[in-house]
Amino acid sequence: MTFTPVRRRLQLPAILCFSIFLAFDTSSKATIRYEISLARPEQHLFHVTMTIPEVKGEVTVQMPAWNALYQIRDFSTHVRQLEASAGTQIEPVEKLDKQTWRIQGQGTIEVRYATYWDETGPFAAQLNSEHAFINPALILMYVPARRLEDVSVAMADVPYDWRVVSAAGFASAEYGRSRSVLSQSPNYDALADAPIEVGRFDEFQLPGIAPEIRVVVHGDNWKKKQVEEDLKRICHYELKLLNGAPFEHYLFILHIGKGAGGGGMEHANSTAISVSSEEYLPGVAAHEFFHLWNVKRIRPASLEPVDYTKEQYTRALWFAEGVTSTYASLTLVRSGIWTKDQFYADLGEQISELENRPANRWQSAEQSSLDAWSEKYPLYNQPEYSVSYYSKGQVLGDLLDILIRDRANNDKSLDDVLRALNSDFARSGKFYRDSADILRTVDKIAGAPFEEFFRKYVAGTDPFPYQQVLAFAGLDLRIAETRRPTLGFLTEHDLDGSLVARTVDPEGLAAQAGLRIGDVIINWNGGEAPRRIERWLREQKPGDLLKLRVRREDHQLALEFKLGEIKAVLYAVSEISHPSKEARRIRDGLLHGTTGAALMP
Repeated sequence: MTFTPVRRRLQLPAILCFSIFLAFDTSSKATIRYEISLARPEQHLFHVTMTIPEVKGEVTVQMPAWNALYQIRDFSTHVRQLEASAGTQIEPVEKLDKQTWRIQGQGTIEVRYATYWDETGPFAAQLNSEHAFINPALILMYVPARRLEDVSVAMADVPYDWRVVSAAGFASAEYGRSRSVLSQSPNYDALADAPIEVGRFDEFQLPGIAPEIRVVVHGDNWKKKQVEEDLKRICHYELKLLNGAPFEHYLFILHIGKGAGGGGMEHANSTAISVSSEEYLPGVAAHEFFHLWNVKRIRPASLEPVDYTKEQYTRALWFAEGVTSTYASLTLVRSGIWTKDQFYADLGEQISELENRPANRWQSAEQSSLDAWSEKYPLYNQPEYSVSYYSKGQVLGDLLDILIRDRANNDKSLDDVLRALNSDFARSGKFYRDSADILRTVDKIAGAPFEEFFRKYVAGTDPFPYQQVLAFAGLDLRIAETRRPTLGFLTEHDLDGSLVARTVDPEGLAAQAGLRIGDVIINWNGGEAPRRIERWLREQKPGDLLKLRVRREDHQLALEFKLGEIKAVLYAVSEISHPSKEARRIRDGLLHGTTGAALMP
């Protein structure tokens, strides 16, 4: 549910090719060529050959330090055995830093290396005996000075009964006994923004939606009818909301089932989503599909151009991610997947999340956005140190929608703001100035100034005026004390991706069960550890059993213990019994996506 930056002027329509067998040669069309071998997938090694023509004396190649998540993850640490040659001559290779190599040579240079990946989820890469999932930026190097040149990918040694799919467009061809799969992209950035699924998967098209939206599913124990219906409702509503599709073809890559990981990752013409069960799919899919507009095309200038080598800071994630979460929940209730009570419950949970974090008193929505690169550190994620731009942005989105409707007599809404941003920026090929252009657009749509709102609640940390604003929509906020679960330990990812217990509460149940600082968690309740442990914890109850398998030095241990508990304040949103006609109109508009004076029956 984070996003991968891509340069807007490079977002060209992609053509999806599904199970099409065509023989063609991309060598004359592409400057830089990659071949990815899937030989012996059980070893989890992608063998990559990168062919660089027209080298004059030397060339520098680089592996991205980050992609998909706002975290420096140093994908070069997965690389081994890098070598280069020109024809039959081995060329000198000098490593300059952790992600950069300089190669001496002339003419066409081949760079060969292997990279190890066996991580689940939409933010990683995986190769095993069941399938391959590739985020290209995690395994493919680039030439920094030639990132804008067109590229091609050939996948070799694909098992006979496996298929290949990506929004980049793939076609298969038979070359003797070795099966190759080819694709072409206008540049490295476009290639990096098109994940690839390889394996035995189910595939179908969403009925009654144009342009074409296709779905591929790798997984088990999922119900096609339910997945198809949920995705159809989500896509139909969001396409209508934003006045049509910004793509020619779109692809959902779904991993469903035990051990699938969790979360979703948006791309210019596709998304990759991993959920343990299809019941969790609608919330993730509604968020990721809305990213087609908000962030992939309605895009902050602070994220341009993309720099794969270091952190890239922006103050706009409260809008890019948080307001996308606003529209995920609005989509679910307006499309009929959620009831209004589910919508209210979700809003109450987000408010509870904010108000139970002491950092909400001092970290603004903009600062939370700016500090996103600290999320990989467990201490930062604790309630005293940070607040989520997802939660804070989602609540800000709902408050903005109600206030715009109130000030515009329900003739305008946040929907109109998104449509205006889409027209003024996305369709015009321009990027917006973080919060400044959002404020300017809100003022224009509402016909009233919102500078004070942005100063206090977006850039500042004044307490949100929940009761006052919710009352405009005939809603009330009730407060009660509750008890929440606690783990009793904090985790952190090592450079190799291992999840390690970094701190353990000596008085907690985890410590009593035997968990120690430095233990590597290799199994969490029979599967992969959740990517967002804090979010997972919110879905549990005090006393629920947690089973861990950990590695300590040279042996493994099975630990199990009950979750502890802490006191918390619970916020619940409910309807006022007898709202005014104006408040009822705003509430109906919020729930149904309508404007104007009419009341819903």
